[in-house]
Amino acid sequence: MASPGAWALAGCGTANGCSEVLMLRKRLLMTRGRRLLLAGALAVSLLAPAFAPAREYLQVFVQQPYLELHTGPGRGFPVFHAVPRAESVDVLFRRTDWFKVRTERGVEGWASQRDMLLTARADGTPFTFDLGDRAGFTAHHSELGMFAGAYGGANFISAYYSASFNSQLALEVSLGQFLGRYSNGEIADLGLAHVFAPQARWSPFVTLGVGLLHTEPKATLVQPIVRNEQSAYVGGGIRYYLTRRFFLRAEYKAHYIFTKRNENEEADEWKMGFAFFF
Repeated sequence: MASPGAWALAGCGTANGCSEVLMLRKRLLMTRGRRLLLAGALAVSLLAPAFAPAREYLQVFVQQPYLELHTGPGRGFPVFHAVPRAESVDVLFRRTDWFKVRTERGVEGWASQRDMLLTARADGTPFTFDLGDRAGFTAHHSELGMFAGAYGGANFISAYYSASFNSQLALEVSLGQFLGRYSNGEIADLGLAHVFAPQARWSPFVTLGVGLLHTEPKATLVQPIVRNEQSAYVGGGIRYYLTRRFFLRAEYKAHYIFTKRNENEEADEWKMGFAFFF
């Protein structure tokens, strides 16, 4: 056991006093350690964004004499800057028909979709993007639409999906239901559609294909005979571009139904509705 003189030299006075001093020093060291850890974590959180990799934007080059930048996304906003030919801009984001861009000198502004279509990527290829306008109406991948009309004199509603091979030829599938005075039924068609002038606002087209017809007569005196028959059709119509991705479509089909009786039947289909492309 240490002598009282040893405790005195340690600055404690007594054994109990030394124990208390050691505990106090230990708490001070723990407190300082926690503060250093908190300070380090705060420094890391503040400095992390500075060392984070910068976001990469698409870079395009001006091909025309200049590219006009507006203060906002619209023709009503004034032009405040012009980017000369051969200089590049970074495409930040798109809002409807306008693009927010940033020049090499850090100037940010809005360029119209029409002007951006005249720019090019670094490899020289034209700058392209998903078009929800007349250009997209001319050439797109798919269509969806809803119609109302008449089938064989009965009320008729239908929907269709179209997948394009190119700007003029597409594969179409349609499903419809008719509600008549003497019978109800459903019809499913599969065929091809050819558009004559896809670049025009008014675009005529023709259709050709096959189908299946399900008919349920409304007979009350005798047991009705449900019919499932194959059919073929030929038709035509016209599309009219409205705005954005939407267009109006009117169509006529002449159906030839191959019955199990001695003679086949014919049915006319008239319909009109709205569709959109994507």
